[in-house]
Amino acid sequence: MTPSSQAKGQLPVAGRAEVRRAALRLVRADRRAFAVVLVVNALAAGAGLVGPWLLGRIVDEVPAGAGVGVVDRLALVIVGCSVAQLLLARWARYVGHRFGERTLARVREDFVDRALALPASVVERAGTGDLTARGTADVAIVGTTLRDVGPDLLVNSVQALFVMGAVFALDPLLGLFGVLGLTPVWFALRWYLRRARDGYLAEGSANSEVAEVLTATAAGARTVEAFRLQERRVAASRDTLRTALRSRLHTLFLRTVFFPAVEISYTVPVAGVLLVGGWLHGRGAVGLGAVVAAALYLRQFAEPLDQILMRVEQLQSSGASFARVEGLARAPRAEGDGDAPVPADDRIDVTGVRYAYERGGEVLHGVDLTVRPGERLAVVGPSGAGKTTLSRLLAGVDAPTGGTVTVGGVPVSALAPETLRRQVVLVTQEHHVFLGSVRDNLLIAEPAATDEELWAALSAVGAEEWVRELPDGLNTRLGAGGSTTDGSQAQQLALARVVLADPHTLILDEATALLDPATARHTERALAAVLEGRTVIAIAHRLHTAHDADRVAVMENGRLTELGPHEELVAAEGAYAALWHSWHGERPTAT
Repeated sequence: MTPSSQAKGQLPVAGRAEVRRAALRLVRADRRAFAVVLVVNALAAGAGLVGPWLLGRIVDEVPAGAGVGVVDRLALVIVGCSVAQLLLARWARYVGHRFGERTLARVREDFVDRALALPASVVERAGTGDLTARGTADVAIVGTTLRDVGPDLLVNSVQALFVMGAVFALDPLLGLFGVLGLTPVWFALRWYLRRARDGYLAEGSANSEVAEVLTATAAGARTVEAFRLQERRVAASRDTLRTALRSRLHTLFLRTVFFPAVEISYTVPVAGVLLVGGWLHGRGAVGLGAVVAAALYLRQFAEPLDQILMRVEQLQSSGASFARVEGLARAPRAEGDGDAPVPADDRIDVTGVRYAYERGGEVLHGVDLTVRPGERLAVVGPSGAGKTTLSRLLAGVDAPTGGTVTVGGVPVSALAPETLRRQVVLVTQEHHVFLGSVRDNLLIAEPAATDEELWAALSAVGAEEWVRELPDGLNTRLGAGGSTTDGSQAQQLALARVVLADPHTLILDEATALLDPATARHTERALAAVLEGRTVIAIAHRLHTAHDADRVAVMENGRLTELGPHEELVAAEGAYAALWHSWHGERPTAT
């Protein structure tokens, strides 16, 4: 991983050795098909070698007095071998493409598995743009290589190897001069390869930055407009685009040097063999037919060599993309259940917790809090007080930079994913409706749920009525090509999934922000009824939530300043009382 990507928190990039091991692993996974590809390519290349050799025979046989019949027979063999080469080459590409498609499927499946195993905090630090760029552009480039570039490169490599071997078989000295004539190609290739990988990795990193800036700007468009940050976002976009342009121009410069140097090198081996071959023939050291055949072989060698060098350029781009795709294997993974510790009970303890973001100052300063099992706790405070950060620590999304957050005596961030989901679930205003039916969207939380349980969950969050009005009820397809859902309906589906997941602790951070006040209050009460006896921590942006809670925690400037029942805090005439009187009198929509 480059220093710049590390500084920006991007996901890891696989090293050269890791990419080679990953490629070998993919080949071993379909070794029989790969062996067939090699054999068919070898047969096609062998068939292609017959023509120049027989032509050399004709050159030697005619001066020796061979008749027309001999020439005709040799010519028919040349035609037959050419047809065989054509058919075998097409078969080789077909087999190679099938191998590439199956291998691409494995690459995609591995990428999805690794992406799903990434802790949420890792994705957020890296930015969704980086992961999106890898899963779209980079995987697509790898797919093109496996489907098209890889098979073509294999075909041409086998052909080039066989052709050069044939030249050496005709005459080792001619073969030696043919190889020496390729020296300029070697130097050009060496110069290019030493620079290309870093150049394409920088280009991929810049593309990720562009994707991240565009994604963040689009997602926060309302915030940008509300705080008049348009010029700042335009400037940020311009800077990332300039960086992307510079990286792309650099790789373009590499190609403009590499390709012309290679193009002028193709004629050198042929000219060299003709000159040396003529000199040797004049001294009787080699036959004229051998010189002609060697020249034809080297002329034939130019086409696969040209294709190989073009594919090498594409391999540098796809190799960089594969390194970015395979880099997810180096990223931190959420641990499996295995021997992970199991909480002794449902009690949550926050002890001396501090937290600082990588590119910002400390936002929590020594927070101490105990949440009792079955308690309903509301966390209130002004914007920027640290409420959302605290909720992420409680849910195990992030780990504190100081102090501990434990459930049943076990650090929340150390819980295995399956255990964590049974303990604590965080619900925010960010939600997603997946392509598929209503039933599909709900079964994500509990695959074994019956229809009765699905309807009960929908009823608990006030969504049963509008779902029953859909054309096919639970079977109604949502999203593109199906029924659309508004923000409140999508959020109700997300809350229904929480009901089905049935955790012992539920953290609501603006979970009802998109619902109107009456619907939000109904949903919160329904959730409270369904989760009776379980712990509910609500990041309260409407103070009626705090009024209904067992206790209220007041956050100010990253510190817990007040804690107690609603009535006691109002009577204390402190910060909470000021918030309550302000809300009760002026009825603002949020604290």
